[in-house]
Amino acid sequence: MWSNMYRPDKPQVKKRVNWRRIGLLFAPYWRQETLVLACIVVSAIVGLAPAYLISRIIDTAIPGGNFRELALDVGLMLAAAVLTMLFSVVQGFLNSIVGEGIMRDMRTSLVSHLHKMPLNFFTGTKTGEIMNRVSNDVDNIDNVVTGTLTTLLTNFITIATTVVWMFVWNWRLALLSIAIVPLMVLPLAPVGRRMYEIRRKTREKRDEIESITQETLSISGITLIKSFAREAYEHSRFYRVGTDLMNLEVNLAMVGRWFIAAITAMVIIGPAVVWLGGGWLALQHTLAIGVVVAFVQYIQGRLYGPAASLAGIQVQIVSALAVFERIFDYLDMTPEEYAPPQALALENVRGDIAFDDVTFGYNETRTALRGISLHVAPGQLAAFVGPSGAGKTTITQLVPRFYDPQQGRVLIDGHDVRSLTLESLRRDIGIVTQETYLFHDTIGNNLRYAKPDASVEQVQAAARAANIHDFIASLPEGYDTVVGERGHKLSGGERQRLAIARVLLKNPKILILDEATSALDSHNEAAIQAALVPLMRGRTSLVIAHRLSTILSADVIFVIEDGRVVESGTHAVLLARNGEYARLYRKQFRDEARSIASSP
Repeated sequence: MWSNMYRPDKPQVKKRVNWRRIGLLFAPYWRQETLVLACIVVSAIVGLAPAYLISRIIDTAIPGGNFRELALDVGLMLAAAVLTMLFSVVQGFLNSIVGEGIMRDMRTSLVSHLHKMPLNFFTGTKTGEIMNRVSNDVDNIDNVVTGTLTTLLTNFITIATTVVWMFVWNWRLALLSIAIVPLMVLPLAPVGRRMYEIRRKTREKRDEIESITQETLSISGITLIKSFAREAYEHSRFYRVGTDLMNLEVNLAMVGRWFIAAITAMVIIGPAVVWLGGGWLALQHTLAIGVVVAFVQYIQGRLYGPAASLAGIQVQIVSALAVFERIFDYLDMTPEEYAPPQALALENVRGDIAFDDVTFGYNETRTALRGISLHVAPGQLAAFVGPSGAGKTTITQLVPRFYDPQQGRVLIDGHDVRSLTLESLRRDIGIVTQETYLFHDTIGNNLRYAKPDASVEQVQAAARAANIHDFIASLPEGYDTVVGERGHKLSGGERQRLAIARVLLKNPKILILDEATSALDSHNEAAIQAALVPLMRGRTSLVIAHRLSTILSADVIFVIEDGRVVESGTHAVLLARNGEYARLYRKQFRDEARSIASSP
């Protein structure tokens, strides 16, 4: 019954991150990755040359007094350095393309998936948590993709080529050189697991900090804080969460500290062992001193160093899996239920709306609508009245399928809305809510959000109909005026009229006005009401209002109480019944009616 709803209070099934899934992120960039691999292999092979050339200089060129051979060996060393530098630059460029491309793809996939999530996901999830996953978590992936994985591959190939060459050159020194490598690898698993757990908790705590920041630094949040003089409380709350994060980060830094220190010691002990064994062989005249010097350089620069780096990288990768898991958790969440493959595209909308025994609840314990059955004919203006929390807004949200009922059907032109494509369903529905949202953009772009290809004349016509054109024209930049964050540079009435103009520009067949004129004074409300009368003609309008002017002009009034339709009819019919509507009228609208009657 509740399977089609995302519930933040219910634990979501977590899927463990697997390397195959992460590997699929690289699939579109296989050409660049192939070139990166080629650069790494060539650089690793070229990097073997300097130490070998040093052994030639020590054992052959200098003892033999051969300056030509000395110059040749030094020249080859310089050439190897230049080639390594060039390949490193090319590799870095390709790496950046791959890393930034994967970040773009991940961020786009994440945001696109979130756009498809149902409304109750956003009402039950903190905005700061969502923003943290889209921004910070994806940024952390960049560190893994462009740095960690490439370093892992580079070090692995460097070690492999070095070990092979060392055994080809002198197997006895090679065995001596790699003898202590296992001691550097054994502790990796327990250290990695511990870092993974701490990293996961760290990301959760960062979500909390992001949420507090988002809430308290928004315009609405800072206004609330100042209104109640809660600056000290918010300081304490932020400090407390920040302290928790600090402790986690300290623990993370200290995990495996002895392990890292031991690896560092190995980097010193290993060459000492080679010097001892190789020096003894040199004293026995069975090994040239230049070979010993070359092997020490190999193990310091190309064996123990990369092995120590691999140990640290393994820990980083294991802890980074916590970030991948968080992102994949979001991508694995069930999106808004779309229509089945055989869904119909709603065409030539008439605007006939019917509710057939609809029952709906936001969760198992909160039933908002109980057996709602009603009908609004095409072109009718239907008003919904009743106390706050009765279910009026919920009814209007089922029409565009912001939610689906658990029982019953919502019909448009005889079609169950669940059998229609969402795009075609919502294309002919215009909604203006009590809380207006405007983007931090120009007035013109905010209006064109409803119709991107609208002409200047169409935009201005919609603004005139909403009684806002003269105000816009009086601004120094007119329709190019930036409204500010959430439109806070405008008054509540101005924002509301812009929202109405935006819906007028969309020109839908079905209008939903959820107390759309509540933020306006009586003068502006009267002007907009006059504009809405011809607009609503021929369109089906569902209006939630607490003002008598809207109710008097309604073709049908539905009285909603405790999730049920308790009465329906015209204003005159419902008054004559002397029922719930008459009681509500006497309580809520009689004073307004007297004011309207006494006004000139």
